[in-house]
Amino acid sequence: MDFLLEPNIAYLILLGGILLGLMALVTPGTGLFEIGAFFCLALAGYAVYNLSFNAWAIILLGLSIVPFVYAIQKPKRELYLAVSILLLIVGSIFLFAVDGWKPAVNPIVAFVASGLMTAFLWIAVRKTVQAAVVRPTHDLEALIGSSGEARSKIHEEGSVFVAGEMWSAKSDKSIPAGSAIRVVRREGFVLVVEKDIPT
Repeated sequence: MDFLLEPNIAYLILLGGILLGLMALVTPGTGLFEIGAFFCLALAGYAVYNLSFNAWAIILLGLSIVPFVYAIQKPKRELYLAVSILLLIVGSIFLFAVDGWKPAVNPIVAFVASGLMTAFLWIAVRKTVQAAVVRPTHDLEALIGSSGEARSKIHEEGSVFVAGEMWSAKSDKSIPAGSAIRVVRREGFVLVVEKDIPT
């Protein structure tokens, strides 16, 4: 375990744990990010316990979570994401100390690793948040109220053509094939329709 006490290795493990932890916040429920973050942060914690560290850097790392959580709730909050990433980078670089407060991490290692982490978080988090709020292409709720055509006789079952696609459908009353229909609700992947009477 002595290799974990090398500041550069401890720094990279810490960055990996932070990155996995943040991705677990963005995409919860996978389990993989959570497990990976736990092991990396446990190893980094071992290094922090045995090496000299700056307490204020730990505070910065903790504070970085607040703007990050706020940023991932809705799109167009890039400023908060940028603040979070900045706090993460400064906190992680200065966490392991020599001569009181100076960073023990090699400047080249810190520059390359923090640059890669910044680029990944900036792209991955923004894309994930944007994807989370985009309405699905096949959103059945969006079909409610739409008009279409009965392609077969509809009662307990049948098929309709709505929004350029064929859908399974049913109706409370019998509807002849070829009739104009309107979607009133959905039950799972089945559209419940009624005969569309022109006004």
